[in-house]
Amino acid sequence: MFSQLFTWWNSTTFGTSFTLWKRSRLVGTDEQGNRYYEEKSPSLPGSEGTKPRRWVVYHGVAEASRVPSDWHGWLHHTFEEAPTSTPLTRRAFEKDHLPNMTGTPLAYHPKGSLSRADGPADVNDDYEAWSPENA
Repeated sequence: MFSQLFTWWNSTTFGTSFTLWKRSRLVGTDEQGNRYYEEKSPSLPGSEGTKPRRWVVYHGVAEASRVPSDWHGWLHHTFEEAPTSTPLTRRAFEKDHLPNMTGTPLAYHPKGSLSRADGPADVNDDYEAWSPENA
């Protein structure tokens, strides 16, 4: 309860929740549980005739890479219709979302990297450093 006063990464603060309740409507949710909202009418001064603001409230960790491409397009007004009414067709080459593992033990470290959990692996000796004498 106390954390909701000051921390936005645990969900929404009271101020954000109040703004969403008063000025917006729930448009839909995605497969990860993120909720998407749109302003009922533009509320910024001088915003008459402009597009309404759109928000995402993350379910869990607030990370932008967790927004699917169809919802990303809707958030940025690329698509006017929300994916709940006109979903994008998924192509064969598209993959499921993988979380950003940077900074964790599960992050990708190429062969030879000093950051590998099991230490650097042997690399091929086919590399020769450049020097002016070799040119």
